[in-house]
Amino acid sequence: MRTVAVVPARYAASRLPGKPLLAETGRALVLHVVDRVAQARTIDEILVATDDERIARVCAEAGVRAAMTSPACASGTDRVAEVAQRLSCDLVVNVQGDEPELPPGWIDALVQRMAHDDAPIGTVAVRSHDPAAFVAPHVVKVVCDPRGRALYFSRAPVPFDRERAGMPADGFLHHAGLYAYRPEVLAQLAALAPSRSERIERLEQLRALENGYPIVVVEVPGPAVGGIDTPEQYAGFVARTAAGRRARERDGHTPRGE
Repeated sequence: MRTVAVVPARYAASRLPGKPLLAETGRALVLHVVDRVAQARTIDEILVATDDERIARVCAEAGVRAAMTSPACASGTDRVAEVAQRLSCDLVVNVQGDEPELPPGWIDALVQRMAHDDAPIGTVAVRSHDPAAFVAPHVVKVVCDPRGRALYFSRAPVPFDRERAGMPADGFLHHAGLYAYRPEVLAQLAALAPSRSERIERLEQLRALENGYPIVVVEVPGPAVGGIDTPEQYAGFVARTAAGRRARERDGHTPRGE
């Protein structure tokens, strides 16, 4: 099964403009994402999808293939869908362009599940027992049926345990924004209007569910990792990267000046 990972990267992020090109670590953020994807064993090709020549140029200088997309793309999914029309593959993996700490093993687990499942779409989730995360609107939760198919995604605390008046004893599934699609499904979804629940919750995956496209959810080991949306989050990533480099230098695995 030929699998292509597409990393959508947009320059004009509202909360952190120029985010893909931030390079306080010595390497552009989008390239850190590519580095993580390259560690996955199941990916045959990596492609950055962008509407900005500056991002395309940085990718080209690093030997990473980039594809230009229309500035009219309303979302990362639309950008991936546009690129997918030009690809010859069996599976397209959408990796968010602002998640430089995504575990490569999550990608492999998702691709391997899609190889043995007839679902048109797949995604991943981490089981959490964090009560603060359970009620946080920025944490997306997913409820699944016994086969692992998504029933609903929400920013609300679901499933709500009536007897415990809150989070279930076995925790909840914290959704992560990593997706795998059959290529033909991407084109179909991009042609559909935003659904009612999608508009209310501001969650694109609800468009698929409301239009009858099953989504299989793979439970992957935690902890959950998030994207970088603010200067503070980027500063934290820079600090962790520096600490990791120092540890490798101390252990003799990385030359100075990396």
